[in-house]
Amino acid sequence: MAFVIAQACIGVKDTACVDACPVDSIHALADSPQFYIEPATCIDCAACEPACPVKAIYPGDQVPAAEQKFIAINANFFKGFDKSKSSAYTLKKDEKKTEGAVAGVGEEAL
Repeated sequence: MAFVIAQACIGVKDTACVDACPVDSIHALADSPQFYIEPATCIDCAACEPACPVKAIYPGDQVPAAEQKFIAINANFFKGFDKSKSSAYTLKKDEKKTEGAVAGVGEEAL
């Protein structure tokens, strides 16, 4: 079962979990209150869980009873999801462009 991001992420949206995910399963839109894990692509590697500074990430079968609704909230976020509009995805692309510019490498090399 996929990992789930729960209530503690709301209003925080720290990107440490996004950076830790090896399969790009964690996303949000700019106006989303939190990040979400895509259950269809999560490989259950657990890399995101220790990276979360607010301890908002749980294995799907260990989500506390009071936060069970976040299993559906995470899954529902990805219905009709357009990855190109994800703020985490955009942030990662922008950081790479900035790093390349600082290193003297043009965007065409990215």
